[in-house]
Amino acid sequence: MAGLPPLPNLLAFEAVARRRSFALAAAELHLTASAVSHQVARLEAHLAVRLFERSAHGVRLSTAGEQYLARIGGALAAIGTATDDLRQGMSNSLYVHCSPTLASLWLMPRIRAFAQACPEISLNLSAAHVHSDFGLGQADLDIRYGVPRWGDLVVEPIFEERILPLASPAFVRERRLRRIDQLLEVPLIQSNVSVVQWSDWLRTWSNLRAPERYSLRFDRAHMSLDAATQGLGVALESATMAAGHIADGRLQPVFGLDKAVVVKAHFLVYPARHAQRPPVEAFLAWMHGEAARVAA
Repeated sequence: MAGLPPLPNLLAFEAVARRRSFALAAAELHLTASAVSHQVARLEAHLAVRLFERSAHGVRLSTAGEQYLARIGGALAAIGTATDDLRQGMSNSLYVHCSPTLASLWLMPRIRAFAQACPEISLNLSAAHVHSDFGLGQADLDIRYGVPRWGDLVVEPIFEERILPLASPAFVRERRLRRIDQLLEVPLIQSNVSVVQWSDWLRTWSNLRAPERYSLRFDRAHMSLDAATQGLGVALESATMAAGHIADGRLQPVFGLDKAVVVKAHFLVYPARHAQRPPVEAFLAWMHGEAARVAA
């Protein structure tokens, strides 16, 4: 249809409108923020209408933008659902979207086992903090990290994790770390996205208050762990995610495995209808089997 704008322009507009952010929309679409901005600008030029009001405080839909989104949102969702339903007929494909830390530290070392257990399944794996939009048919299932507030989706916890202070053996030795109060005398590494912060751990195991300033801050757990292995401080991370670091002696629990805050923070998330697909069913069973082995 000659009058229709290019689909990439529409997808960029819908993502920015939903996320209220060019940066978040870019991460979801696997583009740069500049590319998304250009896509939206092309759509506005095509329509000869300003769709967003931009300011120093962010971006919001204009009146025309709100009206346009109301009309095209359902159409884009219908396209996504049709695509998803068609792809479900391809019995050997599986699209999994995963949080970055679990993907790199837990899932990738086990991919060989999954490939051997299910050689008939073609696995497509992507990793990002931004969740998949099931309405657009982006994934069969998500492996998400955080507090589960995900509407009418099926949410299954994978395992319990022990969040505890970790440091290199040399760091523990040199700083003679034996007591919790000594933590306030050494560099602490802050993981910005962790569901358990230093204030939570200190409140559980002491009467100490968390420091107002940290020597290092990261938005990826694997970077916090890497910093700790380099002797840059004490990280507060999951013993499950750090299992490889602990097993080969790069890190150790500073006060033992018992001094931990136990949480369920990684979840398998998917629409109920997706569980009817044999590849999804097989992956779910395999994941829970691997998690049970970790617990054992």
